[in-house]
Amino acid sequence: MTAETPACKVEAPASTPASTPVPAPRVSAAFGVLAAALALGGAELAAALVGRPEAGPLLAVGSVFIDLSPAWLKDFAIRTFGAADKLVLLLTLAGVIAVAAGVIGTAALRRPRLAITALAGLAALAGAAALSRPGARPADVLPASVGAVGGTLALLYTRRGLRPRPAGQVTPAALARPGQPVPSTAQPARMAGAERRVLLTRGSAILGLAVLSGGAGRAITSARRSSADGRALVLPRPADPAGALPASVSLNVPGLSPFTTPNDAFYRVDTALIVPRVPHQEWTLRVHGLVDRPVELSFADLLARPLSERDITLTCVSNEVGGPYAGHARWLGVDLAALLREAGIRPGADQILSCSADGWTASTALESVLDGRDALLAIAMNGAALPPAHGFPARMIVPGLYGYVSATKWVIDLKLTRFADERAYWTRRGWAERAPIKTASRIEVPKPFAEVPAGPVTVAGTAWAQHRGIAAVEVRVDDGAWRQADLAASAGPDTWRQWQTTWQAAPGQHRLEVRATDATGHTQPAERLPPIPDGATGWHSVLVTVT
Repeated sequence: MTAETPACKVEAPASTPASTPVPAPRVSAAFGVLAAALALGGAELAAALVGRPEAGPLLAVGSVFIDLSPAWLKDFAIRTFGAADKLVLLLTLAGVIAVAAGVIGTAALRRPRLAITALAGLAALAGAAALSRPGARPADVLPASVGAVGGTLALLYTRRGLRPRPAGQVTPAALARPGQPVPSTAQPARMAGAERRVLLTRGSAILGLAVLSGGAGRAITSARRSSADGRALVLPRPADPAGALPASVSLNVPGLSPFTTPNDAFYRVDTALIVPRVPHQEWTLRVHGLVDRPVELSFADLLARPLSERDITLTCVSNEVGGPYAGHARWLGVDLAALLREAGIRPGADQILSCSADGWTASTALESVLDGRDALLAIAMNGAALPPAHGFPARMIVPGLYGYVSATKWVIDLKLTRFADERAYWTRRGWAERAPIKTASRIEVPKPFAEVPAGPVTVAGTAWAQHRGIAAVEVRVDDGAWRQADLAASAGPDTWRQWQTTWQAAPGQHRLEVRATDATGHTQPAERLPPIPDGATGWHSVLVTVT
């Protein structure tokens, strides 16, 4: 009896299928960022369609951040970034969102529910921020909601392309056939290439949709904004025009600021991330509080009133010694004191609490408006309707006071009240309630660290002490004796004044300093103090090299 040789058996491999490799975390993170881009683009489109661009997540969260930031941080931002401070904030927020989106995208591959919950939480925060803004409406939560839905769909769409998929299965029969090639690594490689094409296609689709939705939102908002400015407005002639400026108010020194600042070069410092656009046909101003006869005026009512024209220089309290936040314009507007008196001011009122269209408030000492100075509810500057960035349809102008207590832009509400009862935006943050502009001067020519030739050198600049006027400017070199500078003609106590002198420069490095004296005899002090809480002090100086 012969033993049977058992048939040779081939063990089949485990039934786990070969799979395409799990995508690298950076790929899923990138798709998270794309999902966030679609969420923001969809939110911006929704905000534009409901006519509330300020309810978009970036602007709403950024505005809340500005309101919650301490005064020192805002002062640092203005001092460091100047007019670009809002752009820096938006870019920073975008960076934070990108990082968070990358984390969410990475989590979506393994834990989709957690990723979607995180995305919903961010949307909820954005919606709460929008609803917390002054003048918020229930519809302001819509942009964040639309963004959350768009971002969620994008995550789910990309996740389908990111999940590992079976790439084929090795069967026992295939291995048992003589001469049958064993499946090689070529098939997974081909599948990985197909996978990459799927990811690229889906990523491109999401990016394109994000760009289209965001671009459409921007276009709609831009079209609406253009209809809310005053470029087509025909201004009435002033009943009380300003006189012609003396030709000698300008020294015509190359490099020196012009006496009248062009509208597009006028400094802008405010807390608005987006410039409020209020159609003048819809604008109203309410005067109420401690008054006998509350008043409500339309823009047409303002135009029908006698208008006054005045030359007034403005200065921001954030201006450092020698800083750029000062500018001069010819303003056209309604006599603010007369308007308040018509409402009937009750005894005990000592503050005007003004409010802008975006909810910002300022507290102005009532006595500073009623003491005879040219306080205006302005509608135009330099012969044209106010640019939107400078307060169209109307803003306050009170000469002699820093802007945070006197120059409310986009003003819609004037409430007569008491300092003891209510505080405004900046005074709640530790700034002074009453802030008269301090006597100041700056050197504009030569520029800091300039190289100048030996011999006669022109040194020139501007000085201001609004509502008092500049009486003298002095310059000194290297702690030497003070020398009187020549003053340009004065256009009035509420305007700045140009000055110049000639310096016989010797080779070497030198420090130039300037100080001004106002018409009351007060000379600006040497001690350097920061803008907080009521304006900077100190002598401005520049270092130059004489060759």
